[in-house]
Amino acid sequence: MIPRVEPFEAIAAAPEHARGLVSLFEAAASPCFCRYWHFAGDNNAWLERTACAPDDNRAELEGALAAGTDEARGVVAIAHETGQIVGWLKLAPASAMSKLYARRLYRGLPCFEGDRAGVLTVGCALVHPEWRRRGVAGALVGGAVRVAKGLGARAIEAFPRVPREPVADEELFTGPASAFADHGFVVANAFEPYPVLRLEL
Repeated sequence: MIPRVEPFEAIAAAPEHARGLVSLFEAAASPCFCRYWHFAGDNNAWLERTACAPDDNRAELEGALAAGTDEARGVVAIAHETGQIVGWLKLAPASAMSKLYARRLYRGLPCFEGDRAGVLTVGCALVHPEWRRRGVAGALVGGAVRVAKGLGARAIEAFPRVPREPVADEELFTGPASAFADHGFVVANAFEPYPVLRLEL
């Protein structure tokens, strides 16, 4: 049997991917540029920024990538034929994602107790509209697992939404639960529709 060759590969994001990542967010009409978890204002201020000053978000993403900060850690999916970035998955140290862990749904959960060193967090995922339902999300999660192991991480935590009814792709911005399950993630906290998934490495 001839092995299936994917038309893309998922690798760790690097400064040279900045332009391609910006193009991905623009193609998906996503003005956040993966900055929500690092924005200090409240939700109203965030909505105002995405509506009126998306260039600030873009510049911050580009700056974080250039500096190699934890705020821009992640995995990109790159199409072999064109070199186009067709997917992004944020994979940052849990310590850089305090805003996520402080949310009402997750604050103080027992599954987050103990030593947090070496824990990585999936903050969001984005697939180019023309590449959706072609395995990119699964490849991003697989790439995240490889990257995390290469970094010597202890675990990865993910926060997918598991809706009871069909929703738009944009509403699954923390990644599809099925992609995590396919790569061995298990439920660490079963509150639905927002479970916490964890993979021990």
